[in-house]
Amino acid sequence: MNTKVIAFYLPQYHPTPNNDKWWGKGFTEWTNVAKAKKLYPGHYQPKVPADLGFYDLRVSEVREEQVILAREAGIYGFCYYHYWFSAGHEELDLPFKEVVKTKSPDFPFCLCWANESWYSKFWNKDGSVSKKALAEQKYLGKEDNEKHFYSLLDAFKDERYIKVEGRLLFLIYQPLLFEGFEAFKQQWNELAKQNGIPEFYFVGQTLDVTRSTEILSNGFDGVNHCHRLDFAFQYDTLLKYMWHAMNVIKRVIPFPYIIPYKYAIKKCIREEDYQENIFATMMPNWDHTPRSTTGGAVLHNATPELFEIHAKDVINTAIGKSQEHQFVFLKSWNEWGEGNYMEPDMKYGKGFLKALRRAIEEVNK
Repeated sequence: MNTKVIAFYLPQYHPTPNNDKWWGKGFTEWTNVAKAKKLYPGHYQPKVPADLGFYDLRVSEVREEQVILAREAGIYGFCYYHYWFSAGHEELDLPFKEVVKTKSPDFPFCLCWANESWYSKFWNKDGSVSKKALAEQKYLGKEDNEKHFYSLLDAFKDERYIKVEGRLLFLIYQPLLFEGFEAFKQQWNELAKQNGIPEFYFVGQTLDVTRSTEILSNGFDGVNHCHRLDFAFQYDTLLKYMWHAMNVIKRVIPFPYIIPYKYAIKKCIREEDYQENIFATMMPNWDHTPRSTTGGAVLHNATPELFEIHAKDVINTAIGKSQEHQFVFLKSWNEWGEGNYMEPDMKYGKGFLKALRRAIEEVNK
């Protein structure tokens, strides 16, 4: 059985009333992507989509074409980011609701609850960040938990929904900030029984895999080590010195944090990733500058050839596990504003898609 690659999916590419209010009429992720600029020699910006163009996720044909491309790459399914702040306040929910309602595309899926407050962020020249609250993440208890569950019941009943150990795979973006998770877990599993569906396999995400034991002890069934590769400097003396040196220089000359991709991928896999219920993540790139300009971080010179090496390393973490746990995550399918996407662009075309296909076939042959 091949290792399953599940790609995170950002549903930001369509106008919403609140985005219009907060950012201006017609705002989507493409707004930041289109205005991105080179910030240093050799910086790959702007990144321009190729095959799918600057698409709108309200269009069903776009969602179908995305799945065709994902299958070409050997991706098993999408993990849609899900935004529930409290009391029925959802954001960016239209694309996934359309996927469930129309039963199309015919492609496996699961959900990741991005349980954190939304802020408008402004990166200052000294590297500090100013924030203004837009939508606050709240945990209101039993009544809200039930409302949340029933808002997703049709998705949970869908035969396309991805299961682990026969349970519904559901990720939590901020597991250690989830107030009352144990009660939430117990309530949702009871509601699942009442509605004739499987219980849940809850996976908590973390950038710091050393906190996996803490996450599991809080009642989670698994951990997604969703490393940001620019955090690799924490594990390497040379990269750590580079990071500190950039902090000093940035006080005088504003520029983004720059980490060579070829170095970062050597440090992203940790020994914990080989544990049975810890699931590693691969990342094709990272460049946050479309959103944060000089306050962002860049993985420099991420190429399909280097990504193929990285993908093989990540897939290999799952090979020795039981079949039920032979899956890894990919961050992400389409986060263009953060530079981590698989969709074809004008520079590499389908290069990253083909690299992933080769990596999957090589490791699983």
